[in-house]
Amino acid sequence: MTRASVIVPSRGGAQRLPRLLAALGAQTHPDVEIIVVVDGDIDGSETVLERSPITVRRVVFTENKGRSAALNAGFAAATGDVLIRCDDDLEPAPEWVAAHVAAHAGESVGVIGLYRNVYPDSPYARAYGRKADLLFAEEAYATPAERTWRYWAGNASVTRETFALIGPYSSAYRSYGWEDVDWGYRLHAASVPVRMLPSAESIHHSPSVSAAIRSRRAYLSGSARRTFERLHGVDAAGPLNRPGGVWGGAVRALAWRADEARVQRVASFVDRLIAVVPRPVGEKLVALTVESAAIAGYDRNEPSRSLV
Repeated sequence: MTRASVIVPSRGGAQRLPRLLAALGAQTHPDVEIIVVVDGDIDGSETVLERSPITVRRVVFTENKGRSAALNAGFAAATGDVLIRCDDDLEPAPEWVAAHVAAHAGESVGVIGLYRNVYPDSPYARAYGRKADLLFAEEAYATPAERTWRYWAGNASVTRETFALIGPYSSAYRSYGWEDVDWGYRLHAASVPVRMLPSAESIHHSPSVSAAIRSRRAYLSGSARRTFERLHGVDAAGPLNRPGGVWGGAVRALAWRADEARVQRVASFVDRLIAVVPRPVGEKLVALTVESAAIAGYDRNEPSRSLV
């Protein structure tokens, strides 16, 4: 029987972990090891794990070391044949582990399951969030096989042998974003096929729930993209999307000289607006702030900045 290890990096996850652990305890696959790495306990997460009704192996950092360090500690502790990376805000279906394991029965591959975001009803969800998710999934499943590595994220798996081939997650990423994309790219660069697996999709309970949150993540992701380019070259990820025309001019104008604080101020104002403007207008306002935030984060992170 193939043993699966589920590796969960977590910070501030005391409220999220019980739901995930309940879902992992209901898996149909008979041999599942669960490893949770607490990246500095700021909310009693270790106590939640100690009281878990299912067996959980714990790795607890005394201080925040970042997502990559937490992932590497979890993968190093794993004993399974199939290693599944899992965010702490997921709620996978009972067949989730079995789907990941079955996908590794043949050749060496990397496997990606997309998120199915769950939103509270809100102007943001109605104007932008739900539609953006549908478009993202359509785009992901239509992506050519040689580009699917771009979607490597918090629901993905490889075999133990493949992880040993690729090596640990890069410590160059300390803020939000791109440590997963980096690892997916390294799979691709090693000629390991990366496949989307619809049967491994999982419910995701902590998506962006406002323009402010979504824009901040876009800004930090844009900044992290620079780190990726310094490690792998500017051509590895393809060109940054800089739209043209009138729309592109508006995006560039909003992004010009914007820092994270300005992005947050603008996005917070948009959150107030979308509660009162027609839905199509709200959608455009959120898209404008998100696209400009990504460009601003990228442009503010100078290429000459040294890796950390």
